[in-house]
Amino acid sequence: MKAVLSTRARSLPALLLAALAMVLVPLFAFAPASSAYGSADTSTSTIGQALRKSPVYVDPAASGQLSGADADALAKKIKDAGKPVFLVVLPAGYPSGTVLKDVRAATGITGLYGIRLGDRFAAGSDPSVISSTARENLVASVRGEGAKAQLTDFTDRALDTVRGRAPSSWGTSDNGGGVSTTALIVAGAVVVAGGAGVYTLSRRNRRRREEEQQASLERLRVVVDEDITAFGEELDRLDFHPGEPGADDAMRTDYENALNAYDDAKRRMGEARRPEDVRGVTEALEDGRFSLAVLGARREKRPLPERRPPCFFDPRHGPSVTDAAWTPSGGSTREVPVCAADAARIADGREPATREVETEYGRRPYWDAGPAYGPWAGGYFGGGLLPGLLVGTLLGGMMATPSYAADYGGGYGDFGGFEGGDMSGTDFDPGGFSDGFGGGGDFGGGGDFGGGGDFGGGGF
Repeated sequence: MKAVLSTRARSLPALLLAALAMVLVPLFAFAPASSAYGSADTSTSTIGQALRKSPVYVDPAASGQLSGADADALAKKIKDAGKPVFLVVLPAGYPSGTVLKDVRAATGITGLYGIRLGDRFAAGSDPSVISSTARENLVASVRGEGAKAQLTDFTDRALDTVRGRAPSSWGTSDNGGGVSTTALIVAGAVVVAGGAGVYTLSRRNRRRREEEQQASLERLRVVVDEDITAFGEELDRLDFHPGEPGADDAMRTDYENALNAYDDAKRRMGEARRPEDVRGVTEALEDGRFSLAVLGARREKRPLPERRPPCFFDPRHGPSVTDAAWTPSGGSTREVPVCAADAARIADGREPATREVETEYGRRPYWDAGPAYGPWAGGYFGGGLLPGLLVGTLLGGMMATPSYAADYGGGYGDFGGFEGGDMSGTDFDPGGFSDGFGGGGDFGGGGDFGGGGDFGGGGF
């Protein structure tokens, strides 16, 4: 018995070290990343290498703008949020010709990059992380502030807006001084003890997100079922028979397309499991209504209608026939597609027949009803059209956030390519990082870095 106990006692350190080996990587992943501060080499390559390890880089010559403690605090905030936001502070004399593109290429990670150069500030971004409009508004909102306030405000607002995740490289750490065996054992024990709690929390968050998605899908289901029913009633009112006198092959094809769209919409809704699945349903309904419009024109010997998006105010009105000026409450005026009846109402000074849906505050127009209606509207109005129609509305504002893209899907014209935080190397759109620091303008003048709306202009 003593021999057995002695063997077990001798094996305890080995067991602890084995346990440590399984948790060491997660341990370092949870460790906060400090800012890159104090390097004497300020080449863009060095900046890029530093940003792979930490989200904040401060050039030694610009240390008077942001203290080491403040830089570390910003780095920790970004790391804790887990978002691909990068900050660089450089002295006024730093070469500014293509610094943003060069830093982005050197880092090789999709994200939002903010650079303060002297007392001027600009940002560049990959479209998968934030829309150009949101980036420009973000930069404009902090223009003219002092260094600490500007970088803090930019970070706070960016973390609420950007899409994606922190790069995995932030979770690594080089330790040239070594780590004592005792420290490793203690750290391993802490991680082992906390592992169950982290796993439980992760499962709980995932379950809550799934429940929220299902609740959104059920709200959408009510509206989509109304749309499907309305389209079925249109098919019944049409009273078309493929063998009726005057019917030709073109008419029968239009009718068949409409029937197929109706069946497709019902099938897709029955198979929908997430809110973004609804987009395919309304795409099918939009196709079907256009087929009915073409069939109606053939039967009445009218010119065939051009393919246009449905009526903005209520897609059940069918394809639009013209565009009309519309101004949402608190927003700017824009042209929206409208049906003939709503065009007449607007011309007469009356309100259009707007599609309203149920919300916790009562019935509201769909563009003021919450984020779940984005996929519904996206199927009707397509990727390129929707952002312009909804800008300035509640739904449009929500669709510009990364949380919306994560919960309800993207693909509406603002996002694409690599996800934020992905390692893409030099595969990125330089238009989102167009500095204009040389040739096309620089930090001087009115603070605009050039034609692209660069440093001081709000975007790159």
